Amino acid sequence: MNYLLKKSVIATTLALGLGSTTVAFAQTPSVNVATDPSFVPFEMMDPETGEMIGFDMDIINAIAERAGFEVNLTTMEFAGIIPAVQTGSQEIALAGITITEERTEVVDFSDPYYDSGLQIIVRADNEEVSSLEDLAGLTVATKIGSTSYDFLQQELGEDADITPYPGTADMYMALLGRNVDAVLYDAPNVAYFSQTRGEGRTKVVGPLYEGQQYGIVFHKGSEWVEPTNEALASMREDGTYDEIYTKWFGEAPSAE
Repeated sequence: MNYLLKKSVIATTLALGLGSTTVAFAQTPSVNVATDPSFVPFEMMDPETGEMIGFDMDIINAIAERAGFEVNLTTMEFAGIIPAVQTGSQEIALAGITITEERTEVVDFSDPYYDSGLQIIVRADNEEVSSLEDLAGLTVATKIGSTSYDFLQQELGEDADITPYPGTADMYMALLGRNVDAVLYDAPNVAYFSQTRGEGRTKVVGPLYEGQQYGIVFHKGSEWVEPTNEALASMREDGTYDEIYTKWFGEAPSAE
């Protein structure tokens, strides 16, 4: 009887232990997060590991650790990201998404986490384009669903042949292939391409247009907005944000 009782106690203890483990795992929810894999250096596929890396990936992983959730990442074209959050198939999204009044009507945003703008990139032998006004009469590429497309439509309208592309690689290849005369897009992405694959073949020209701020996107009323803002604030305070920024852009942003 003592032997059987001992076995019963051990079995009960193991069951309780397993139950506790299950509860512990359940306490860390998995949250669906969407991104666009072509917005380098914010998010891109590591060819060696097959994993998504970049500034945004480091930011969201640091936020998840502090806010208490696990990232279940999905990649998709930029134009489909906000609709996916609206419908609830994705809870959170980040892909260098500019905070705009129009977008805040359908989704919630975190506090801004990156200051940006728009810039022009042309082929290295182009001596005719140095400002937005010089794009009149030319073919200009940008990205579908982006604020740069809206800006071009507003500023140039029918004065230029505005050609939207689904991915950043497509529009840059169109530029190098002489299918378009220039590209207007987010400054950090333009600069990154010019310094990497476009080095020696392209150049960035003109000033920074449309001062913008990127935010993390949530469906309306998401419970994760406040924890994310708290995590971002703590990351700025303890230097984590500056470390991530320096890793991808060379130096920390100057304090205003």
